[in-house]
Amino acid sequence: MIARRRSNYYAGGLVVLIGLSAALIGATYDIGSLTAMGSGFFPALLGILMVIVGIMIAFSPADEAAPALMHDAPRRGADWRGWGAILTGGVLFIVLAQYAGLLPAAFACVFVTALGDRQSSWKQAAVLATAITVFGVLLFAYGLQIPIPILRGF
Repeated sequence: MIARRRSNYYAGGLVVLIGLSAALIGATYDIGSLTAMGSGFFPALLGILMVIVGIMIAFSPADEAAPALMHDAPRRGADWRGWGAILTGGVLFIVLAQYAGLLPAAFACVFVTALGDRQSSWKQAAVLATAITVFGVLLFAYGLQIPIPILRGF
């Protein structure tokens, strides 16, 4: 339990540190107002929210039913499949968004990243990717009108 409590302090402290950095850097840009947000509004707001979440993590009670970090938990190696899928999904999004558009980029990113979970099947990954892609295109292309083409010719 002591190791779990200590890890909560470290994790919360790290989130607070990153949040403070984001808030301070965001505050150096134009904040604007709620009706006309500047470029620093979102980073500053996100940083403040991260500080709040970090404090909540640091002072959250240790779960006695969960095993201590390194003592009771079984030892396993790094999950390279998950790491590889997450990194590949991000790279695919960057490349495909540039050359193919939002729709194929979002689908490929979610599909490959979902396959990083060993319990996920191809069909589940495809359904998840389709749902997230439809939501993303509706939100970013039509709702927020982000200037990225939905489909781009090769």
